[in-house]
Amino acid sequence: MVIALVVVACNSSAKLRASENASPPAAATLTIGEPLNDSLDAQGNSPTIVIPASAGDFIRGAIDGEQLVLSLVDSAGNHIRQLTAGHGKTQTFMFVVASEGPYAFSISGPAEEKFSLTLRSSIPLAEQKAPQPELQSPRLRQLQQELLKDQSTDQFWSEIGAAGAPLVESEGVMPPLPESDALVTFLWRGDHRNVRLFGAPSGDHDELHRLGDSDVWYRSYRVPRDARIDYRFAPDVPVFDGSPWERRRAILATAQRDPLNKLCFPADPVDNYGGSSVVELPDAPQTIWIESNPETPRGVVTRHQLTSKTLGNTRDIHLYRPDGYRPGDPENGLLVVFDGDKYLQQIDAATILDNLIAAKAIRSTTAIFVSNPSPESRSVELPCNPDFANFIASELIPWARTQEITASPANSVIAGASYGGLAAAYIGHAHPEIFGNAYCQSGSFWWSPGSRPTLPASEPEWLARQIADAPRQPIRFHLEAGKFEADILNSTRHLRDVLTAKGYTFTHREYASSHGYFYWRYTFANGLIDLLQP
Repeated sequence: MVIALVVVACNSSAKLRASENASPPAAATLTIGEPLNDSLDAQGNSPTIVIPASAGDFIRGAIDGEQLVLSLVDSAGNHIRQLTAGHGKTQTFMFVVASEGPYAFSISGPAEEKFSLTLRSSIPLAEQKAPQPELQSPRLRQLQQELLKDQSTDQFWSEIGAAGAPLVESEGVMPPLPESDALVTFLWRGDHRNVRLFGAPSGDHDELHRLGDSDVWYRSYRVPRDARIDYRFAPDVPVFDGSPWERRRAILATAQRDPLNKLCFPADPVDNYGGSSVVELPDAPQTIWIESNPETPRGVVTRHQLTSKTLGNTRDIHLYRPDGYRPGDPENGLLVVFDGDKYLQQIDAATILDNLIAAKAIRSTTAIFVSNPSPESRSVELPCNPDFANFIASELIPWARTQEITASPANSVIAGASYGGLAAAYIGHAHPEIFGNAYCQSGSFWWSPGSRPTLPASEPEWLARQIADAPRQPIRFHLEAGKFEADILNSTRHLRDVLTAKGYTFTHREYASSHGYFYWRYTFANGLIDLLQP
């Protein structure tokens, strides 16, 4: 015999009242967290229990008993959904009260079976919010307490405006920091759908968190005290139906500098959307090599165009000749750099070369800055392309000799960053008769044929495998990567291990930095000094 217990959900008082269909109300109550212990009546009488609930409430509970089936029905007894299936002694359930309520519970099972029904929690719609992430920042924890007392954020923003953003802390951080680290908290003010951090120390485009319902958006990172970071904020990034790459790049539509940070790169951007904001931690390394000095002799940069029969295109080539350059001197150095226009404009490589040569930190060195015909050609030519390697060896270098630019392989360096760093390692390994040194800044060693940043290959790190399988070549490598570069950092370390196993001579450096010309301009001189010492 199956007996039914009906529990009706509606707006009511905090207590749950019991009644019988055909008799006066039973003396039974049910409250959240307190079980109702009863049994199914062999004569068919069962109480009706009213539950206080509103549309959108999230209700969780449990029923104890053998073979009990709990169903959700409407006030007329029509089935809506089954909440338990009668398996096991203790069964849990959950549901959300719909706007068309009230609901009722229907319990069925063996005659006179004892049961215990418990409503463990009822969460109103207005309280259904994701928990706030743990606040590592002591100042944000203080602000959180101020908001609980209904204080405004005006004083907080006044402090940040006076001190400048982002917020850098070392004391009172939870959990505590090692002495080598600091907590950097990026802050944005406003009412938005979302705010993302472009240039986050994670190496990704990170979502900022909102502090309660306030106008404070934040994201904290534990970083080395010698870090230097460039970043932008992107509020209300468009969300649309597109490829993962298109949706990722949509961050550029709203990316802008931090209005609370006066330090930026370059120093004179056109508007709020130009350049990046910069934070330099207390121990960030300083360098004299990037600063132009009017008393330092300056080299000469000339622009040329070179058409390639191999590639079927034409590109800009810039030649740098140092002050007092002597063609044919066997001690001369040669530097070939990919993404040449970027190195000249954003890294100011000519100034760095001027300073290094004047200080005799490197030998007298000419440089060939190789530009890309187009962004599309860059992604085709630089990633381990044998035709591009042939262009460099069979067309560019012979043309450079007609310009009286020569150097021995031991004094010749091929260099680049990202895809350019990958190309430098590939071409240097393929043509050690020309280049005795390969300088790879944040090389994209994760690459394999058919892969790209949003579509990794099934067998990554193609070049490392080629070097591991090939005879050791007479070439020296300089590898560097940022600690915030994730895949590039790991794949660079792997290539380092391959070079070690093969017996190559190399140097390897890691910096508290990320991916981009802003970072590479600070480290470029270090690699040149390692490879081109007189």
